[in-house]
Amino acid sequence: MIDGKQCTALKELHEGNAPFVIPNPWDAGSARVLEGVGFKALATSSAGLACTLGLSDGDITLDDCLAHCRLVARATSIPVNCDFEDGFAADPAEVAHNVLAVAHTGIAGCSIEDWSRDESRLYDFDHAVERVAAAAEAARSLGAFQLTARAENLLRGVDDLDDTVRRLQAFADAGAHVLYGPGIRSLDDLRSVTTELDRPFNVLGSFFPDATLTELADAGAHRISLGGALNWVSIGALHRAARAMLDDSSMTWLAEAAEATPVRKYLG
Repeated sequence: MIDGKQCTALKELHEGNAPFVIPNPWDAGSARVLEGVGFKALATSSAGLACTLGLSDGDITLDDCLAHCRLVARATSIPVNCDFEDGFAADPAEVAHNVLAVAHTGIAGCSIEDWSRDESRLYDFDHAVERVAAAAEAARSLGAFQLTARAENLLRGVDDLDDTVRRLQAFADAGAHVLYGPGIRSLDDLRSVTTELDRPFNVLGSFFPDATLTELADAGAHRISLGGALNWVSIGALHRAARAMLDDSSMTWLAEAAEATPVRKYLG
């Protein structure tokens, strides 16, 4: 079912004056913890989901994604945005159909990227815009459901900031509510992109380990997501504990487990 209340809540965050962090849980438990500590919205991560299934990023199916969205949306009382990859289709009409399907999982918005999962290439400019326009038309039929459009070139090795801006401007004209250019790695580049746009901009915060959230906001970011970073922090802790036992016969890692005791109140 469409959750109009959550869609409106996410819309208000996008249209408000305060920049915000939208962290990326990878399962129901991490979603509840992130909500419990005070975040106002969440976003799924295709990389995080793939990891939970023992897959590489990009290998999940549409059904995997829909099931995950239902799980996370039901686990929390705050709006959830879906990392919807390329909409799991190349054809604009199929993208629109899939946007309607993911909206009925209870999430409040989704992102559509211009990178083809099947062909491992950027969609041609006109085709990319047509896909966003179709997704935007579907989103409009859902009330306040929020559509984020992503320009993937910087993330995929195409170092062309002008093309990023060109695509994002076209995506805005096609009806996207939020714009996202993952792969931006400097505050100067972030500022040069956001000054050319008239929509809220999402930045991938994991590419800015030395920047503060305030600096990202001052450079024009309105929404700051983390991709799969939090999932990999968790996997990294698991790996360290495993190596400590196997290599050093050590159980000192249990001290870190004890530090997690206070967050258990957010579960169950």
